[in-house]
Amino acid sequence: MRRPRWHAVILAAGRGPDDPMAKAYGVAHKCLLPVAGQPMLLRVVRALEATAIEKPYALSIEDSAPYAKALGKNSRSVASTTPQNSAPSSALAAIAQIEKYPVLITTGDHPLLTPEMLSHFMAEAEASEADVLAALATGETIRAAYPETRRTYFKLGGTEVSGCNIFAVMNAKGLRLVEAWQDIEKNRKKPLKLVAAFGVLPLLEFLLGRLTPERAFARISQKLGIIAKPVFMPFAEAAIDVDKPDDLKLAEKILLNRN
Repeated sequence: MRRPRWHAVILAAGRGPDDPMAKAYGVAHKCLLPVAGQPMLLRVVRALEATAIEKPYALSIEDSAPYAKALGKNSRSVASTTPQNSAPSSALAAIAQIEKYPVLITTGDHPLLTPEMLSHFMAEAEASEADVLAALATGETIRAAYPETRRTYFKLGGTEVSGCNIFAVMNAKGLRLVEAWQDIEKNRKKPLKLVAAFGVLPLLEFLLGRLTPERAFARISQKLGIIAKPVFMPFAEAAIDVDKPDDLKLAEKILLNRN
């Protein structure tokens, strides 16, 4: 069976020099922050380039000039799109510009992203028959590899999960979840409000400890009339982006150990 031609969106819009990490390290934008000697955004683009994902990748970013300089010759692999007022809105605008599926979505502050992670996620997505998917890593996977890292976890049933900033929209129906994400994104770190957005039953299941990750995605699917599924990543690094100085230290340690 012939594999589909994947396309990609990189969400790299931010708060510019007002971002705490940009301020702390004296860069114009967090995604330009060097991690083990290379800007985070460059590491993301190079990971994508090592896969079969179609070029150019849609790069949602405020000003393409400084990023083109940071990417150097790799800037030929991206085409900038205008960011909107939120990450979900920016993703929708970029996907509308691509007009093809499936689309992989990731972020520009994911310096530990690897071709192996992307290939694993895409293979799982292709086999899933889902409309939209989100990559997750369990607390067990993350803590086994990096007990020192502090992540944001959702406790679903007996499983703690953390997002990996990797998503797939397999077809136009999958956009329904991205559209819903616009309304609930502000509560992404508030489990009760996030679950309540999908109705009373999921909220009760969550409070009773019965809302497993699989059941949570089933409830989302039922609410939106789509098939949404999780992809559990065996890579702890997939859940480690760079939001604070401790993340940067850990990311650099991991990258230096890879070399």
